[in-house]
Amino acid sequence: MNFIGGVNIIKELQINEQIREKEVRVIDSDGSQLGIINTKEALKIAESKKLDLVNVSPTANPPVCRIMNYGKYKYAQAKKEKESKKKQKVINVKEIRMTPNIEEHDLAVKAKNASKFLEDGDRVKVVVRFRGRELGHMDVGREVLMQFAELTSEISTIDKHPTVEGKNMTMFLNPKK
Repeated sequence: MNFIGGVNIIKELQINEQIREKEVRVIDSDGSQLGIINTKEALKIAESKKLDLVNVSPTANPPVCRIMNYGKYKYAQAKKEKESKKKQKVINVKEIRMTPNIEEHDLAVKAKNASKFLEDGDRVKVVVRFRGRELGHMDVGREVLMQFAELTSEISTIDKHPTVEGKNMTMFLNPKK
């Protein structure tokens, strides 16, 4: 399945008369190989069993076709796709901003909020913004970030240590497993 613009699109396989090759390798509905057969004969075999001839590997030489109920196959594929999506966890990045001259209590409140994000399994981006003369005291910003990391150390690990990006100093925290 492909995703285009957030819309789910099932990649359609060639079935029955859509198959244009002269010869195809055919696999029967029970999984046994029937060998390389003329496409018209393979279609007749599939019709006699009231099933579809589905091109499951169009890039192979010769293409591999399987005799099966295409409706059931599509349903099973959609079900598998849905199951695999349930197991996926989307990790969001939450951002917490502060200044280098932040007060102790404010830092504790921001650390508490970050802890909530980390408990939910989200990554946290901690940003210290520098303005004007504060740019000359980058070490103070680094200390603030390390103090923040210390406050959240029980439930987080530092993913990316503090780095300067323009007028900001950024650090990433990951939740502990």
